[in-house]
Amino acid sequence: MANLRDIRNRISSIENTQQITKAMKMVAAAKLRKAQQRIIATRPYAKKMRSVVSRLINGVDSDNPILRNPEEVDSVLIIVVGSDRGLCGGFNNNLFKLVEQKISEDFSDYHNENKLDLITIGRKADGFFKKRKYKVVDSYVGFFDDLNYETTSNIMSDAAEKFMKGKYDKVLVAFNEFKSVISQNRLVDEILPLKTDQFEEENSSNLNEIDYIYEPDDKAILDELLPVHLNMQLWRAVLESNASEQGARMTAMDNATENAKEIKDELKLKYNQARQSAITTEISEIVSGAAALEDA
Repeated sequence: MANLRDIRNRISSIENTQQITKAMKMVAAAKLRKAQQRIIATRPYAKKMRSVVSRLINGVDSDNPILRNPEEVDSVLIIVVGSDRGLCGGFNNNLFKLVEQKISEDFSDYHNENKLDLITIGRKADGFFKKRKYKVVDSYVGFFDDLNYETTSNIMSDAAEKFMKGKYDKVLVAFNEFKSVISQNRLVDEILPLKTDQFEEENSSNLNEIDYIYEPDDKAILDELLPVHLNMQLWRAVLESNASEQGARMTAMDNATENAKEIKDELKLKYNQARQSAITTEISEIVSGAAALEDA
């Protein structure tokens, strides 16, 4: 049985760890609240943007290159939204495994022929895919230290420009969608080419059609809104991922705190047993010594 000093040292170490995990849980909870507020504030705007773009796409015969729909896919780009920090359970690994599964099932030929490019957001995504020899053409380490719309829109604008020029024929975004504090939906969404059939379904669901007058004209407005709509798609993915990360970290730190409590209770039990054993041994030695003196 371990001596009393070793057990006391282990208990002290676990108590220090427990304090750290509690603090990390509180920080994650505060960041989660802020991330949820940003998502709630963004969703109405994104919904209305999609509605307007839907109406314009179905009512305008536009030759905007963003709307091109290539007959053959020659190259693919995947934007992977991970995190910069760990200690958030399976938040990153589960998403990265889904991306690898998607590549294996749908884009293995492109990967083997060096026609599959990745853009990684977050330090964890960058390290994971570079280590496995994927073609990472751009990476954004420390992205979530200063999360802002401008950087996100620059990433999406660059990807859209390369799509319009024909460098990429398909653009996808992989991210964790926030569902609740304890669960996330792992998604790999195709954002380019734009699926006009989905817009048609959304437009047909509006029963009360209103005839709008557009100024200067509907085509000019569509050309202006399409890039904004794409930027909002990536911005939403980034916000969802940020909220999911904080929720996953909060859950992981809460579990770590509870596990530390259980280990500390077990060690205290062992400490009491060892202390009782030591006291019993000392008493036995004293009694034996006293009996020896009497016999003498």
